[in-house]
Amino acid sequence: MQTQEIPRREWKGFFDSFSRQHEGWLATLEVLSADVGAQEEARELPLAGVSLSSGGDETEAISIDLGTRPNEHVSHAISDPTAVWLEQTEEGANAALEIERADGTKTLLRFRSPMPAEFVDGVVLDPVAGNDEE
Repeated sequence: MQTQEIPRREWKGFFDSFSRQHEGWLATLEVLSADVGAQEEARELPLAGVSLSSGGDETEAISIDLGTRPNEHVSHAISDPTAVWLEQTEEGANAALEIERADGTKTLLRFRSPMPAEFVDGVVLDPVAGNDEE
C-alpha cells in the first residue's frame, strides 16, 4: 500500500472530488483511539460523501456520510482534524481514507473492493481505443 498525505489547503477540493468518484462504493468506517481501541461505526454501507465544514465561530470538521436508506444511514463528524491520508493499492486504486484528530484519534474509511475508478460500474477504459489502424 502507498500512503499520500493530502495538504490541508487542498482538503475541500479533494473531498468534493473523492465523494463524486466514490459515491455508492461500499465502505466500512472505524474509529481508533487510545482510550477505547478500535470501534466499528458502520460496515459495508454505500458512501454518500465526505465533506469539510468550517466558517464563522465553528471549529473545522470533516463529515463522513454512509448509507442511502434512513434505517442504515450513518453520519460521522470528525472535529479538530489535523491530517488526512489517502491509502492506495500498488495499482493506484484508492483503498482507504485516514483522518487524524488533534487528540490522536484516527478515523479509517475502508472500501470493500478497492479498484481503479475506470473499472467501476462495469466501464473499462481501453487504453488503445481510438487506434483503429488496419
